[in-house]
Amino acid sequence: QVQLVESGGGLVQAGGSLRLSCAASGRTFSWYAMAWFRQAPGKEREFVAAIGWSGSNTHYAESVKGRFTISRDNAKNTVYLQMNSLKPEDTAVYYCAARGGSILYIVGDEYDYWGQGTQVTVSS
Repeated sequence: QVQLVESGGGLVQAGGSLRLSCAASGRTFSWYAMAWFRQAPGKEREFVAAIGWSGSNTHYAESVKGRFTISRDNAKNTVYLQMNSLKPEDTAVYYCAARGGSILYIVGDEYDYWGQGTQVTVSS
């Protein structure tokens, strides 16, 4: 079992930045591919970014490419999402997810463990 706890959400003006953190506990963190998803009110959950074991392999949704950066610190069992140039359409609950193995998936059903989510609100 892996437990995931997100933090760092909040209210920010358009153009601002936030950094989300996801702290993992349980099994060896470095064995897991990690991802961020988000869900806005009335919309389906969507993939945001994913990162492999070592941190050198990453993948982003087109909507956040160039603005968001995913990273991980295996010594701290933590994955981060640095969000810059935020837009009102980035408003959502952001979820951290984990999956054993090295392949990065963009489909949420492929992930085994989820955090409780953290709210990000971007005002115009």
